[in-house]
Amino acid sequence: MDMSFSAEEELFREEVRTWLGEHLVGDFARLRGRGGLGDMDAFVEERIAWEQELGRGGWTGLAWSKESGGRGASLVEQVIFLEEYARSRAPGRAGHIGEGLLGPTVAAFGTDAQKARFLAPILAGTEIWCQGYSEPNAGSDLAALQTRAVRDGDNWVIDGQKVWTSLAMVSQWCFVLARTGAGSSRHEGISCLLVRMDQPGVRVVPIRQMTGNAEFAEVFFDGATTPVDHVVGPVDGGWKVAMHTLAHERGASTLGQQADFTNELRALVQVAKDNGAANDPGIRDRLAELWMRLKVMRLTALRTLSAHDRGELPREAMITKLFWATWHRDLGELAMDVLGPDAAVLREGHDHDLHRLFLWTRSDTIYAGTNEIQKNLIAQRALGMPR
Repeated sequence: MDMSFSAEEELFREEVRTWLGEHLVGDFARLRGRGGLGDMDAFVEERIAWEQELGRGGWTGLAWSKESGGRGASLVEQVIFLEEYARSRAPGRAGHIGEGLLGPTVAAFGTDAQKARFLAPILAGTEIWCQGYSEPNAGSDLAALQTRAVRDGDNWVIDGQKVWTSLAMVSQWCFVLARTGAGSSRHEGISCLLVRMDQPGVRVVPIRQMTGNAEFAEVFFDGATTPVDHVVGPVDGGWKVAMHTLAHERGASTLGQQADFTNELRALVQVAKDNGAANDPGIRDRLAELWMRLKVMRLTALRTLSAHDRGELPREAMITKLFWATWHRDLGELAMDVLGPDAAVLREGHDHDLHRLFLWTRSDTIYAGTNEIQKNLIAQRALGMPR
């Protein structure tokens, strides 16, 4: 794998850096460093306005094909953009679910009418999407989902419950996995439905986290409807669609996430220097270990993405979620040790960045597939071990 960048790629980096420097000003300047994981409910309306600013600048749909209205950027260009975006401390993306997950899925499986209706508003940042996958009894085991949709004339009628739905409170649309096959179970009889949130029969209940934030919500569907032509992919064939969507969840955006991790680690190192914790050899060793593991994480991700770009899927790809979730949890724990006695002082709202970091990283080893599930997948699918 060639780790160097060409002259053209460095020009692209400068273009990204210059644009961000010129636009993260004025009202947008206060959004720097806000709206990321653990802080997604901060400045939501302002971040939606920022999505629209990105859209006007041609920075949404970077990885989308030009036929879909995107920029058709190479993998290297995507990595450069995400790393520069994180280095500039630009705000967490309010439109990530639509741009990163739903858009590529509609481009791959949607009808011409669906592409014409839904892709352009995502690129413009004028419609925000949420993802209706997880349920109270179907998290890591997504195939256990029980939300149902029954056809009634020209509509699907949806009943069920979703949970951990990011930014459901401000989303206009949700793509919902529901059982459309009567008597179906597990991976069969599931469809992917595009459902408007602002309608009778949809109730959103924010979930207050121990950080004090409410980034997620429970979503209750009680007779909600959507037109029959709002199914992405074949009816009862939604499992394949869902797996395609989840593949994008762990694509090039993981490099942007790791750039955010770098920002957090640097901030922690500075706190350790300021309060004297860096004089402790044990703290220094742990900081150095986290730095090395972060470098390994980045190189592994680049190798995996490069292989994927060649049409290959190396076994190492399966360690990604387990690796970064464990790393981030360890960073949160070290943050408390760096704070020392101050770690016990949790102010109202947990407004210290390191406290919020620690509390958030409790969830990293659970969401998007628990560590235990990830180990099972590695054992069975990568190593060929029996169940």
